[in-house]
Amino acid sequence: MKYKNVINFNQYKALTFDCYGTLIDWENGILGVLKPLLLTHNTNLDEDQILELFAEFEAEVEKGEYIKYREVLQIVIQKFGERLGFEPTAEELNSLADSIQYWLPFPDTVEALKTLKQNFKLVIISNVDDDLFAFSARHLEVEFDQIITAEQTKSYKPSLNNFRLAIKRIDLPLEQILHVAASVYHMLLLVYITI
Repeated sequence: MKYKNVINFNQYKALTFDCYGTLIDWENGILGVLKPLLLTHNTNLDEDQILELFAEFEAEVEKGEYIKYREVLQIVIQKFGERLGFEPTAEELNSLADSIQYWLPFPDTVEALKTLKQNFKLVIISNVDDDLFAFSARHLEVEFDQIITAEQTKSYKPSLNNFRLAIKRIDLPLEQILHVAASVYHMLLLVYITI
C-alpha cells in the first residue's frame, strides 16, 4: 500500500518546534532525576507512573498564575513529596531545573535541524525559562530564528499567547508556518488559531 504525502512542505517557510519531548529527550532527563530521588525516599514507581505524576503536577501548577518554570519544577518535586509522603531537601527541590543543562537531544535531532535550517526559518516555542533553554540551545547546535519561551509570554502552553507571539515574530502568513511537536494537543492549538 502506498501512502500519499498529505503535507506539502514546499508551502512552508518556517517550522516552529516544541523543544522538550520533540527535540530534547525530556523523559530520560526527568527520569534520570526522579527515579533516584524517589528511591532515596524509599519509593519505587515504574517509569510510566513517574511520568504520569510529573505531567499531572506540572499541568496543575502551570494552570495557576504565571511563575517561572524553575519554580514550577520545584513545586512539582514538592508535590511528589506530598503525594508520596516525604519532605524534599532544598537540593532535591532544585534538582529537575538544575538537570536541564544535561538533557540531550534525541539522536537524530541535531542533524535534522541542520538540514532543515537550509530551507526553513526555525523557531522554538517552549514552556521554559530563557536561561534554562540556553543550556538546551547549546546541545541543539543550530541558530534559531526566533525563541519564544513561557518566560517571555508569561504563560504556558496550551495558552494561545505563546503561539500568537511566535506568529507575530515570524512575520509570515500563517499558511507558511508549520508547528512540529510530539504533543498532538499542542499542535492542534496552532490549527485553532486559524479558525
